[in-house]
Amino acid sequence: MTSVEIVVASDADLAEVALTRAEYVHLVDSLGREPNRLELGIVGALWSEHCSYKTSKPLLGTLPTKGPRVLQGPGENAGAIDIGHGLACVFKIESHNHPSAIEPYQGAATGVGGILRDIFTMGARPIALLDSLRFGPLDEPHQRHLFDGVVAGIGGYGNCIGVPTVGGELYFDESYRTNCLVNAMCVGIVEQGKLTRATASGPGNLVLLVGADTGRDGIHGASFASVVLDAGSAARRPAVQVGNPFLEKCLMEACLELAGDPRVVAMQDLGAAGLCGSTAELAHRGGCGIEVDVARASRRETGMTPYEVMLSESQERMLIVAKPEDVRSLQAVFERWDLHSDVVAVILPEQRFVVRDGTDQVCDLPLDLLVDGAPLRGAPGPPPDRPKPAVADAAAAPSWTPDEALLALLGSPNLGSRKGVYRRYDHQVGDATVILPGGDAAMVRVDGTTLGLALATDGNSRYTALDARHGAMIAVCEAARNVVATGAKPAAVTNCLNFANPEHADVWWNLYDAIDGISAACTALDIPVVSGNVSLYNDTGGTGIDPTVVIGMVGVINDVAGRCTAGFRDEGDVVGLVGPVAAELDGSEYQRIAVGVNAGSPPHLDIDLERRVHAFVIEAIEADLLHSAHDCAEGGLAIAIAESCLLGDIGASVEIDELGDAKGLINGAAGILFGESQSRFVISFAREALVRLHELAGRHSVPLRGLGSVGGERVCVTQCIDVSLADVRCAHEGALIERE
Repeated sequence: MTSVEIVVASDADLAEVALTRAEYVHLVDSLGREPNRLELGIVGALWSEHCSYKTSKPLLGTLPTKGPRVLQGPGENAGAIDIGHGLACVFKIESHNHPSAIEPYQGAATGVGGILRDIFTMGARPIALLDSLRFGPLDEPHQRHLFDGVVAGIGGYGNCIGVPTVGGELYFDESYRTNCLVNAMCVGIVEQGKLTRATASGPGNLVLLVGADTGRDGIHGASFASVVLDAGSAARRPAVQVGNPFLEKCLMEACLELAGDPRVVAMQDLGAAGLCGSTAELAHRGGCGIEVDVARASRRETGMTPYEVMLSESQERMLIVAKPEDVRSLQAVFERWDLHSDVVAVILPEQRFVVRDGTDQVCDLPLDLLVDGAPLRGAPGPPPDRPKPAVADAAAAPSWTPDEALLALLGSPNLGSRKGVYRRYDHQVGDATVILPGGDAAMVRVDGTTLGLALATDGNSRYTALDARHGAMIAVCEAARNVVATGAKPAAVTNCLNFANPEHADVWWNLYDAIDGISAACTALDIPVVSGNVSLYNDTGGTGIDPTVVIGMVGVINDVAGRCTAGFRDEGDVVGLVGPVAAELDGSEYQRIAVGVNAGSPPHLDIDLERRVHAFVIEAIEADLLHSAHDCAEGGLAIAIAESCLLGDIGASVEIDELGDAKGLINGAAGILFGESQSRFVISFAREALVRLHELAGRHSVPLRGLGSVGGERVCVTQCIDVSLADVRCAHEGALIERE
């Protein structure tokens, strides 16, 4: 090679590219020489946790990824499932946590841009976005700054590009004070015959770099996402990419125009690790090699070095592989959309990764070593002794009346209305959203068919903090319940696993347990995992987040006209409960707010009962027996009833026998009202349906009881709660309002 600077790496050099000394020694031994600076930067990016999954890869193989609907499982840009009518649904969730912590608007915006590209690079038109957000306590000015910036970034990018943000979730907790979480999910539709893969083939084929010019933004972004944050992390602001949604709109339309076009051999977006990551992965999937000439890449800035061009994570860029004779005609397509399309690489027969700067060869690495050569990391130690669950001090609870407790919970940031968030998103652009944000799952219509897709993101870190495996199982079940509540059948899962520093044994074993829990729940419910993301090192100064498992769920309903919503509907309808009445306060939002702790064990989960409850609700909706269905989750039974009243703008009066004549929150009353027992739905239905519903419940062996009736303008529970619907709405809608 020529024009290279051989590097005998110092500790500072390795820290810059997030490699350990042991990994560097392994690299030198494998190469038989010292790398030059560019090679070290490229290896650092591809061997980063963000790109190599060197900690999680040995664990993720246990997830169930096969199923009759699965067209593409993990390993591509996104997963894909068969939804009928010759169509595929393509979807994935990813994190953009570290960038959002440093620059919330651009961090969130480019997270949206990146997940959109993961979908349309497979030929699918994005039809919906969802998110999952976590921040520290909202009353702290910095957390409000992060929250406002992230919401603005998501809305700004999605609104401009014209893809509706239809749902998501939002939580505030001490755990996220120094590490906010921003997870974004995208869903798209494509004809199955037009599914496009990111697998290069054909030595001599050319590679076009399409879209935005390359700049210096985002350099070391993948490495930055693979280290803990510290007091100097704000100086890494240049590692945060800058988005341009208007340019991405043009790029998306051009790529979709070429979906299924035989001239396109492969298509790959430029995400983490920029040009070096995308070119290496593209070639490696095809079992070939690649030679990149950085001198041919259009640049926003003068004087950029090969190092900067290769590691830049400038947004809105794609790679297209084509035969030489097809290049000019493809470039004409991009020219019509005012997009650059530079021929920057050629496919090689041998599995090498070569970089040139004009006539100078500046990098030559074995491709297998680069993509698959990162030393895998096992457990850093044996499973730590798990302390016995702490017991909440009931005496520490405030002397609330049940009415006061209901309003306090409904007005809390974790249970209150998200209207102030989703009204900043255009959740109806495209005119396909048939169930709007604010209920259990959103639903979008599939154009040209009667099909609907129910979409949800779910996760509860209070549960995973207490028991990572059990909490992960509940996350899967809750996401499934939200989809089931609409009448759709859960079809497949994408997951985002957000954890602290895996070099600590407790974090690694929590990750192990969480993946095992996802696997157990998905296997029991027969729901495959087709894509996902792992975000580790969510840790600042030794303070890490609680284990946070986010599940993105897609369900399919054959006819959107048969959908069900969560709001009570008709005066005189029966209010019913599917599932058990129990009094489990451990891990609940009531316990966190009232007592100020997260203690005990997560709610009991009977996975077989969960499966039967899902089947009952789906069949009842298909038979047109239900007027509403609402998952009973955070805040418990009383909150679920109040939410159904709010969504239907009508009151309800119910009786719960187990409460007896309780006037306060003693002797288990708090647990019955606000405990978060699993496998439950609050439903409403016409009285004439009662007999058929009991017959159906008997056939599925699920508990079903009538609680009361819909009507009036108050929310009443036995003799202990009696609150006007107006007061309930006032508390609920004021939850996220900034107070002086």
